[in-house]
Amino acid sequence: MSAAPDKLAAATGAPAVAEAGPTSAHHRPVRSFVLRQGRMSAAQQRALDELFPRFGLPFAAAPLDFDRAFGRRAPRVLEIGCGMGETTAAIAAARPNDDFLGVEVHAPGVGSLLKQVAAQELNNVRVIRHDAVDVVAAMIPVASLAGIHVFFPDPWPKKRHHKRRLLKSGFVHELARRLAPGGYLHVATDWEDYAHEALATLQAEPLLANTAADFAPRPTYRPLTKFEARGLKLGHGVWDLVFRKH
Repeated sequence: MSAAPDKLAAATGAPAVAEAGPTSAHHRPVRSFVLRQGRMSAAQQRALDELFPRFGLPFAAAPLDFDRAFGRRAPRVLEIGCGMGETTAAIAAARPNDDFLGVEVHAPGVGSLLKQVAAQELNNVRVIRHDAVDVVAAMIPVASLAGIHVFFPDPWPKKRHHKRRLLKSGFVHELARRLAPGGYLHVATDWEDYAHEALATLQAEPLLANTAADFAPRPTYRPLTKFEARGLKLGHGVWDLVFRKH
């Protein structure tokens, strides 16, 4: 994920790996992800090599021209942390009138998403391989987004690591600023304490209003992943939060 390590590794308690160092002096000292040496399949590498020039966007410290990037004008949705891309591709296929910008740091995930984009002939998906916090700060214009998806960010379950969690008040505020009036921020997590922490953080953001009393039912556009379905069968909970910009 762009702002989270591999979901399965996080859920299974995989050992931590060395954290990616900052690339410039302005970067925050604490990141919400670590770069792992994930196994890249030949097909994923081929997708990166052949499809990224078409569907990928380089990180740049300048506002993104969405109309030019997608070749049209449409509602734009940012997805932070695409994982292996199944959810991103499924939502994009179901909503062809919306454009989706995925942000992911892990190369196997980017390659996997690109494979699915090509296989399903999706023209409404673009991907940036970079830290989502930097992308939001530098590339996403204020009030430019119809929606933001943050699905299953790394929960950093150990208390001493909670400072690494992505959904802190400062970043939530920046996300809210990028939403157009009426735009939505949709968060989903399978860690209960993170769900309650995120709920409190989003409720404290003055630009946002909750669409439910607390947690929301899973919107129909968010598909049930195999990983999530397996967890539900084992009695694990999943919490969705859907807030809208005033």
